[in-house]
Amino acid sequence: ASFNMRRLQETQHFQNAYAPFDGVITARNIDIGALIDAGANAPGKELFDIAATNKLRVYINVPQQYSRDVKPGGPAYLTQAEFPGRRFPGKIVRTSDSIDPVSRTLLTEVDVENPTGELLPGAFLSVHLELKSETASVVIPVNTLIFRSGGMQVAVVRNNKAELVPVTIGRDYGTEVEVLSGLTAQDAIVENPSDSLTSGTEVRPLASH
Repeated sequence: ASFNMRRLQETQHFQNAYAPFDGVITARNIDIGALIDAGANAPGKELFDIAATNKLRVYINVPQQYSRDVKPGGPAYLTQAEFPGRRFPGKIVRTSDSIDPVSRTLLTEVDVENPTGELLPGAFLSVHLELKSETASVVIPVNTLIFRSGGMQVAVVRNNKAELVPVTIGRDYGTEVEVLSGLTAQDAIVENPSDSLTSGTEVRPLASH
């Protein structure tokens, strides 16, 4: 009788749902009076979504060229359009320690203290990292790029002759792209190069107006 009473008490405890952390219920997927089947053959059903908002985990994809500077414990800060001029301090907690072969990025987790709940889970934020090393780069218009079988190239004018230089592309800004290697800020490049352009072609530079 004692064990049967304990069984009934434990069954009655199913009237309450407990979470292993403090948080806020952001979604309820069950209504009062609905049948909850916990049998072995019943499909699993999520009752509630609970979010711990006092500390947010922010996941970002860091480009490969900056991955060596991303270390756990490093500083970071977040900005959001709804809070102009505000910076929310954060800290790099961990990385995946591997480069995604598709996007060539390093998955990184940044934790941000959010005691007042101003930052909402799922919101769009901008994450800023303080990198120690700087990658020298230049930004050029996309209409200067040449797509050939040998890879991405740019036509540079040297001694009044065109020279096709292979380049490594970084970030894409739409009408402009970042070049990580192959060019310097002093190089004169050809805009809208023709498909027949080859190295050694005579070029007559025109003065800009």
